[in-house]
Amino acid sequence: MALTDLATRPGAEEAPLEGAAATTGAEPTTVADGDDSGPNYAWAPADPAPRKRRLALWIGIPAGVCVVALVATSLVLIAPGTSVAGVPVGGLTPGAAADAIEGRLAETTIVLTGAGGDAEITGAELGASVDARALADAAFAQNPMWNPTTWFSTPVEAPIRIDADAATSALRAAAPDLYTDPVDALVAFDAASATYVAVPSELGTGIDVDTVRTTLAEAFAAGQTVVELDAEAAPVEAERPTFVAAATVTRLNSMLDSVGFYVGAERTVPIDRAVAASWITVEPAARGTFEISADPAAIQPVVDGLAPLVNRPAENGVVITDSRGGVLREDAAGISGRELGDTSTVASDFATQLTAGNGVYALPVAEVAPVITSLARRIEVDLGDQRTYLFENDNVVQSWAISSGAEGFSSSTGNFRITSKLTSQDMGELCYNPNSQTPGAYCTRDVPWVMYYNGDEALHGAYWHNNFGNVMSHGCINMPVSAAQYVFGWAPKGTEVSVHY
Repeated sequence: MALTDLATRPGAEEAPLEGAAATTGAEPTTVADGDDSGPNYAWAPADPAPRKRRLALWIGIPAGVCVVALVATSLVLIAPGTSVAGVPVGGLTPGAAADAIEGRLAETTIVLTGAGGDAEITGAELGASVDARALADAAFAQNPMWNPTTWFSTPVEAPIRIDADAATSALRAAAPDLYTDPVDALVAFDAASATYVAVPSELGTGIDVDTVRTTLAEAFAAGQTVVELDAEAAPVEAERPTFVAAATVTRLNSMLDSVGFYVGAERTVPIDRAVAASWITVEPAARGTFEISADPAAIQPVVDGLAPLVNRPAENGVVITDSRGGVLREDAAGISGRELGDTSTVASDFATQLTAGNGVYALPVAEVAPVITSLARRIEVDLGDQRTYLFENDNVVQSWAISSGAEGFSSSTGNFRITSKLTSQDMGELCYNPNSQTPGAYCTRDVPWVMYYNGDEALHGAYWHNNFGNVMSHGCINMPVSAAQYVFGWAPKGTEVSVHY
C-alpha cells in the first residue's frame, strides 16, 4: 500500500507524523507520483533509541570502593578514643602512634620552682624514654578500630625511664646552686698495720632524679605538657659508697692472710703482706665498684727465687724385716722429696688469681720418691762355739762371745723369736720368794737388756762375770753388757733367734 493512500484514508491519524516531524524537525517532502496532483509525503527519519540510564551503577561503584577502603583501613588503625598516657592515638596506625608518643614525651616540660629557680627541662633533655612502639602495638592489639566495642577504652599506661646521667647533667646546668659533689669512698693500704682500710664516702647534694622521673611520668600520664616541680637540694649518695669499699677491704685482707705459694696444704713460701700489697692495684670501676689488678712483672722476681725454697731431696727409709720379708720395725719412714716444675706462667697466673681475690697459689711440683731399704735381721747362738752372731741380709755384722747354760741348766736349742724386751729385771726365785728352799735357787738384781725368746730363757747382759766363751748361766744366754745393749736396740720384737750347736 502506498504511503499516499495511507495518508489520505478516511480516519487515518496524522498525529504520529506531525509528532515525528515536530520531534525531529524534519519537513514533509512532496513527491510526484503519476498524475495525482495531490501532495505526497515521505517517512521522516526515525528517532534514535534512547540510551539506558546507568546513574545508579556509577554512584554504587565508588560507594562500594569507599566501603572496602573503610573496612581495610579499620584493620590497621587504632580505635577512636584510645590514648596512651594522655596521648590520643585513635585513628592512627601503630607507627604514627609511636611517633606521637615519643614526640609528646620529648616535649613534656618540667618547670623548676622554689630554690631551683624557674628553669625549664624537657623530657628530651632529661633523657626520658618510653617503649613507644611496643605501647602503640599494645594499644592497637587491645583497641583495633574494626572492633567498636573497644572504642573510647581505658588509657594505656606508659612506664617512663630516665637516663640518670643525662638528667643529672641537665638539672645541674639548670640549677647549679643546688649541687655539691659527693666524695667517693676509697680503698688504701695502711703500711703500719699491713692491712687495707676503707676511707668513707661523703654525701653530696642535688635534685633527686627519682622525684623528677615521677613528676614527668605523672604529667605524661595525665596528658600535661607542662608541670611544675618545687626543686630542693636532696642528699646525693657517692657513686662508690662506704659499704662497697668496706667489702672490698674485707676481701683484700682475707687474701693477704693466706697469700703465698703452696705445695698441697702447706704454705711453702709465705708472702709478706706488704710485698703482696705492692703487687696489687685497687682502682675505681664501673657501677660504683672497685677493680683489683696485679702486676705479673712485680711477682716474677719472687717466682725466680722459688726453686731453692721449694726443692727438697727425698729422705730414704729403712725397715727391719724377718727372713721372709715381714716388717718388724720401721727405723726410718722415708720422706718424699719434691722438685719445682715449669714456672714460666706462674707470675701471670698468680696475678690473675689475685685479681679474682685468691691468694693461694698451688705450685707445680714433681714428687721424688724415697728409697726404702729393707734389712732382714736374725740372731744365731752357737752353743758349741759359745758365740752369738748377728745377721743382716744374710751377712754377719756383729759377733760376741757368750755364756750359755751350765751343766744341769743347758740352754734349749731350736728356732725362736724374741717375744718381749725389758731394759732391766730382777732374775731368780729368791728375788720373789726369799724363803724358797728350792735347790740352786738364786736372785740377781737389775739384770740389764733382757730379751726373752723361749719361755724364761733370754738374751741379756751379765755384769757379774767376765768369763764369756764358757758356759756359766742357768739357761739364759749371757752377753757382755755393752753387747746386750747393742742387740737390744738392733733386734726388734719378733726377731728370729736360732740356738744350735
